Amino acid sequence: MQTTDTPDTAWLDAQYNNRALVPDFARHLQHWASESERVRADGVASGQAVLDVAFGWAPIDGLASPTLDVFRPGGARGAGAEGGAPVLLFIHGGYWRALDKADHSFVAAPFAEQGACVLVPNYSLVDAAQPIARLSHITRQMRQAVLWAWQHVAHWGGDPRRITLVGHSAGGQLVGMLLATDWVALGRAQGLDVPAGLVGQGVSISGLFDLEPIRRTPFLADLQLTPEEALAQSPAACPAPASCQLVAVVGGDESGEFKRQNRLIREAWGAGAVPVCEELPGLNHFSVLDSLAQPGSRLHGLVSDLLHHPSCAL
Repeated sequence: MQTTDTPDTAWLDAQYNNRALVPDFARHLQHWASESERVRADGVASGQAVLDVAFGWAPIDGLASPTLDVFRPGGARGAGAEGGAPVLLFIHGGYWRALDKADHSFVAAPFAEQGACVLVPNYSLVDAAQPIARLSHITRQMRQAVLWAWQHVAHWGGDPRRITLVGHSAGGQLVGMLLATDWVALGRAQGLDVPAGLVGQGVSISGLFDLEPIRRTPFLADLQLTPEEALAQSPAACPAPASCQLVAVVGGDESGEFKRQNRLIREAWGAGAVPVCEELPGLNHFSVLDSLAQPGSRLHGLVSDLLHHPSCAL
């Protein structure tokens, strides 16, 4: 996790500014938003989607309580012995400061149709307004979302023993932090008897595992990362999880830094904890997320297999 003492800031901007790297990024964002609007409308009309469910977060430092959207399983595939469906909890990207769960409902549709219960949470975005959310706050919020899923997802048709985390970009960083969480200790602090293997597997799509270069990237200066926070929120600096596994993928057309970040987590955690570490050919930072929702793609297949056949997916 070493970076140069005098980084080339222009180079860092060029490596991490994905909107500059992908000229038609707006087309992807517009597609996500429009398709997600359709999915939500159809889901609400059919009763399959329940939007803006509070997940029990007690506001901290004046931050508003975030919510999540629930997409009920639409089929029987993958049902457990007690009838519960596998659970996919998807965390969106946007450098912790942009986008919304409402932009990502399109991810839920194909997996719900295959019989999964899909949860899409929001988190407090970092911006210049007061109060300012910190990355540590966002991590705590997502930990609470997972605890909520463990406690309540059965009500929505999901099996709390079969939670798979999936995150894109900043969401990939959050997946890494969640996999590295001591759930027993966290639960004990809240008076909950949480199993050590609360989350068994996760998927990072173009994830960020070393936040030191992020701290030094000029266009991301509004994150106001300190050296201590960048280290504490870097999954690659966390001990490798002993009882869960991470699938790490990145688009083959992404920048060298995003590819390095993807390789880094396997180097840090080892092949046992990161059994899949791949570059997906022909995909950029935005189209790689499109591929998640496309049955038949490598990425969709990886996630689907984890959900429905976890013992043989890796």
